[in-house]
Amino acid sequence: AGAQLCGADLKRVNLEGADLKGANLTGADLGDARLWNADLRGAALSRANLAGADLADARLWKADLRGAVLSRANLSGATLSDSNLEGARLDGANLRGARMAGANLKGADLSRADLEGAYLNESDLSGASLERAILKNAEALSAKFTSANLRYAKLDSVNVKGDRYGRRADFAGANL
Repeated sequence: AGAQLCGADLKRVNLEGADLKGANLTGADLGDARLWNADLRGAALSRANLAGADLADARLWKADLRGAVLSRANLSGATLSDSNLEGARLDGANLRGARMAGANLKGADLSRADLEGAYLNESDLSGASLERAILKNAEALSAKFTSANLRYAKLDSVNVKGDRYGRRADFAGANL
């Protein structure tokens, strides 16, 4: 069991490299916080405000970020594998090189997000908005883009080919 910080006001706090594994930060305000290289594995961050936060190289594996606000957040190099980001706002976020394999991004807002070189293998982006997002050199093997909005997205050299089992990315009903 991690720290209990439900609804805490942690705006602009410096938690660089902090160990927050399993912490309950549901509804917390971490706007513009510095969480570079923080360990947030399995943390509860649903409905948390992380707008403008620096989460570069943070470990958010299996974190609950449902409905969280991560607008303009820096998540470059972060690990979000198997995390739940359903309905999260990641508009304008920096996700360059982020590892998001198996992440649930259903209905997430990734408009204008920079996902260059991100790993989205087996992620579910059904109904997500990726309008004007940059997916250059991203890898999305077996990812689901069902009914996603990819209008004006930059898809240069994105890898959506089949994985070793022949499964391909699913773009059924997507707005390209």
